[in-house]
Amino acid sequence: MERFERRTLAGQEVLLAAEAGPLLDSEAAALQLIGAAWELGGRWIVWPVERLPQAFFDLQSRLAGSLVQKLLNYGLRFAVLGDIQPWLARSRALRDLVYETDRGGDWCFVHDLAALERRLRGEPVQRH
Repeated sequence: MERFERRTLAGQEVLLAAEAGPLLDSEAAALQLIGAAWELGGRWIVWPVERLPQAFFDLQSRLAGSLVQKLLNYGLRFAVLGDIQPWLARSRALRDLVYETDRGGDWCFVHDLAALERRLRGEPVQRH
């Protein structure tokens, strides 16, 4: 079972995944993550960028869409935590997606936990 650090940010329960561990790289991995999150009662799953496969950031692979949609279908929200600049530099489609998620919604990309907390408060989050 996935190990999480449970936190409250801006009044919302957040489950912070450990930096070390298996990649979130399949529907089976997403289902295990959903089970763990439901057991712990968190609303937001915060997932380190280091634990996502390269294919997650290649939107043509459709991996990001299928994994995140699975989480959202089960009532969870998802934040990718960490520096995604290397992928943004290579993909206009990813830049467009990040722009859209920055506008609000049930999933996002954040550089650090302070940015996630600002987002959860409804404050603007600036990208570096």
